[in-house]
Amino acid sequence: MLTKKTIFADISLLLVALVWGATFVIVQNAINVLPPIAFNGIRFFVAACLLAFWLLLFERKQLVVVDTKLLLSGIFMGAWLFLGYATQTIGLLYTSSSKAGFITGLSVVLVPLFSFFLLKLYPSKNAILGVSVATVGLYLLTMTDVSALNRGDALVLICAIGFALHIVFTGKYCSKYPALLLTIIQISTVAILSIIYSLFFEDWHLVFQPAVILSQEVLIALLITSVFATALAFLAQTNFQKFTTPTRVALIFAMEPVFAAITGYIWANDRLSLSAIVGCFLILTGMIFAELPSAKLSFKERRNKAKTPSI
Repeated sequence: MLTKKTIFADISLLLVALVWGATFVIVQNAINVLPPIAFNGIRFFVAACLLAFWLLLFERKQLVVVDTKLLLSGIFMGAWLFLGYATQTIGLLYTSSSKAGFITGLSVVLVPLFSFFLLKLYPSKNAILGVSVATVGLYLLTMTDVSALNRGDALVLICAIGFALHIVFTGKYCSKYPALLLTIIQISTVAILSIIYSLFFEDWHLVFQPAVILSQEVLIALLITSVFATALAFLAQTNFQKFTTPTRVALIFAMEPVFAAITGYIWANDRLSLSAIVGCFLILTGMIFAELPSAKLSFKERRNKAKTPSI
């Protein structure tokens, strides 16, 4: 049975997917000017600073709960998130964006598998059906290129694993620690790792060139992604995921390429093929399947539910 908190959480996470999908075009424009990992480093650093400022100004009392376990949990989550962003970006150098979109979307399949093996969470039949339908939809939406697999595809598969594990471990830790603190630590980790990577493997000097960093494409992208697609988005995920399941979160986030396709159609004059339109419909259908309550709970599920205190 869905509670009001679960419904509100799912709607909030759907808005996160909307923001990520809607900002895809402006991020693409920005990384044509600024190296992508350097862009992520600045984006996550600014977001961490904004949330830290809010913490010190209004939530300073949360600092008393900071301990080694909280720090390690946030760093662990941030490391998986960085792995996802970094391998996706590098993988795009060697493979097509369509194949990368599909392989990244496979996290919707990996999340219930990892949740089962790592957290002993059993997905419902509706969730399994929703995952299956959404996976077919992802293929139809993104796979316009069916060429042979290459090392870029392998890197993007690592990206899917990184994003999937980030969702799984967010589900594990989000109910144990304050969402604001946990978010600050994980996105600070992404910022630091991204900056270190950029120093060694990218032309990071471009960050200090006014013509680059102050260009309209970069400034607009940094402003929007730092505030909405990073600070608020990951704070929302960390805060609301405690009221839903990792599998449902993965299905909701599978809507990101749908929103990216829609905004690309509106803002960049991209055209959607019939298969892409069908794919969007199937992803939405898969998400709806996962939201449907199970018709009947098993004895074990009823017993576990009775033992679980309401949130």
